[in-house]
Amino acid sequence: MKSTISMEAGLLSVFLVLILAFSAAAQQKTQAKAGEPDRPRARRIGIVVGTLPTGKNNAITDVEGVKVGHVTLIEGSDVRTGATAILPHEGNIFQEKVPAAIYLGNAFGKLIGYTQVAELGEIETPIMLTNTLNVGLVADGLVEYMINLPGNEGVRSINPVVGETNDGGLNDIRGRHVRQKHVKQAIENAAAGPVAEGAVGAGTGTSCFGFKGGIGTSSRLVSDYTVGVLVQTNYGGSLTINGAPVGRELRSSELSEDHESGSCMIVVATDAPILSRNLERLAKRAMLGLARTGSYSGNGSGDYVIAFSTAKELRIGGGRKTSARQLSNGQMSSLFRAVVEATEEAVYNSMFKADSVTGRGGRTVRAIPIDRVVEICRKYNVITKDI
Repeated sequence: MKSTISMEAGLLSVFLVLILAFSAAAQQKTQAKAGEPDRPRARRIGIVVGTLPTGKNNAITDVEGVKVGHVTLIEGSDVRTGATAILPHEGNIFQEKVPAAIYLGNAFGKLIGYTQVAELGEIETPIMLTNTLNVGLVADGLVEYMINLPGNEGVRSINPVVGETNDGGLNDIRGRHVRQKHVKQAIENAAAGPVAEGAVGAGTGTSCFGFKGGIGTSSRLVSDYTVGVLVQTNYGGSLTINGAPVGRELRSSELSEDHESGSCMIVVATDAPILSRNLERLAKRAMLGLARTGSYSGNGSGDYVIAFSTAKELRIGGGRKTSARQLSNGQMSSLFRAVVEATEEAVYNSMFKADSVTGRGGRTVRAIPIDRVVEICRKYNVITKDI
């Protein structure tokens, strides 16, 4: 009897020790998480771009029907890459194509699908973003996904649209780690609502103005319409925020590197009823938003803008006609303004949301120091609210 009591007491002691250990570990985990606050978007620190209102999520997904999905690949010490999918609507895009246009800001890049979009003014697949040497493999995965969709059994031609930026500074880009399965996963991960930003998906290994770049998004409301923008930032210049010379003010010791070249992919979505000609005009204005951040589209900067309309009455195929009412040229100016503002803010979000990343060869690209940015923006009176 005494032996049984001792055994039970011993088991109870062990049990109590395990509970205490688990509690301590949980507390440490909570404290660690509390010590790593979520990096803010631009508006949360008082950087408000322009005057137009944003959509509910201030994201490209505020355009009804648009979804975004990521696959992020972080493996070992050298793989820092991924893929991002932008879906114009949740149906079979080949069977219900959307009006589209692509504008070449500076064509130092590898964008698959441009010529057919330029010729026909429509997009028939999700838009995929990835790294430079993975464009072919991602296009192959996109074709594979599309031909296996129900309703596409007889399809014998697909025009995949795939853009890229070069993440070789942080990523083992020659390994071409993004595969067919990742394309499928990114598309299947696509969702409406808030969009993950920063070092995710196709932005996992990118840099911007010498700091960590990545995926960023923003939106604007104009009358009855929404304009949404998503960027993959990997370019340089002299960072300007709401007109404040942030890049000039930051001492060289605060920069990860002197980053003058690189690329930026910009995807523009709207529910306004416009076809390819005015979509190209809209896409051109996105470059003005890029310029406002301090980019000058250097020789090595591949800057592309892909724009599409989700207006159901303008979809091509599925028994629909394209003779529906469209916005006139004179009605475009407010949309131009919207895309400039949304592009600029999307770039800031891509940087502010990105954490520091260490990758290939032990190289680290640091996150932009938000406290210093706020200090500089206050100096130049471009913070629009107290934080």
